[in-house]
Amino acid sequence: MTRYLLGALAAALAWTLRDLPAQLGGRAAGASLARSPQYRDGLFRNRVDALAAPGARARLARELFFGKQRRKPAGAVPLVEPEPPVGQGVHLTWYGHSSSLVELDGALILLDPVWGERVSPLPFGGPRRLHEAPAPVEALPAVDAVVISHDHYDHLDLATVRALLRTQTAPFVVPLGVGAHLRRWRVPEQRIIELDWSESTTVAGVEIIATEAQHFSGRALKRDDTLWASYALIGPEHRVFYTGDTGYFPGFAEIGAAHGPFDATLVQIGAYVRDWPGIHMTPEEGVAAHLDLRGGLLVPVHWATFVLGVQDWSEPVDRLWAEAKAREVAVAVPRPGERVDVASPAPVVPWWKLLEPQAPAHNPHP
Repeated sequence: MTRYLLGALAAALAWTLRDLPAQLGGRAAGASLARSPQYRDGLFRNRVDALAAPGARARLARELFFGKQRRKPAGAVPLVEPEPPVGQGVHLTWYGHSSSLVELDGALILLDPVWGERVSPLPFGGPRRLHEAPAPVEALPAVDAVVISHDHYDHLDLATVRALLRTQTAPFVVPLGVGAHLRRWRVPEQRIIELDWSESTTVAGVEIIATEAQHFSGRALKRDDTLWASYALIGPEHRVFYTGDTGYFPGFAEIGAAHGPFDATLVQIGAYVRDWPGIHMTPEEGVAAHLDLRGGLLVPVHWATFVLGVQDWSEPVDRLWAEAKAREVAVAVPRPGERVDVASPAPVVPWWKLLEPQAPAHNPHP
């Protein structure tokens, strides 16, 4: 009986982990990587090393396990059923975390789509969704391009890629090396466009330019064997910028001078770490980046959907809203699924305030 139970457990574990090798992705290699100035000694590198402070990982682990932050909303995150595209101007629909649909002068660009339940290679571990997607991935309109910023699990999701293979025909525009993951997942070669920083491709009349970011990559133990990027989306009449994941760095002003001004920016504001400031921006740095980029409307992303940092759930957007008001920056904070008309955004309604976890009431007589 014991042998039977052990065999059944082993079989169940093998079945549960059947997708693990695919989740880790492919191995990036070849001359296409070596052509990049960012690629040296087998790794991609930032302009300036984004190093963690000594002991940062141990302190972060302690904070994650023992910190008193209230990292989940106090109630259900309100969802909005996404509206169909209108085919003109600039409209943005945020689906949660960094997943966004950009309607730009008639083209539809899907950014970092993640519809999976967890952002992890394991089906039973890792950060789990705090809210449902506002619509299934199958309900997306036909898009013209799927743009990926880097290969971390909260930006490149195997289940979502498989769904997009079934339901869409658009190409995947990715940084150098990320194509290896897509090939491992049987994405046809003609649907893969790999870009180095400053390289571009044009899809449906929109020029998609891979621009510099300050971050890192990796889906397994090895890091930085694929590139990371931000993106400038240049339409016939309008422009949108997406930061991807990045620390704050001087390159934003350079990008703004070269490709701005932008009608709107989608700016990462969450999962910042005090001891590792070079890889994620604080909300205040996100506002500074927006100004460097010569942005019009700022829409915050990379918050609300997964617990990836040690902040209170609403801290990133609270700090962003305060900084935007102090610096007179136009901002929109949509609910997941809510469409933003960049030309005439609705006033900010602080819906997240209703979900801010409250500190436990003090009881003088425990």
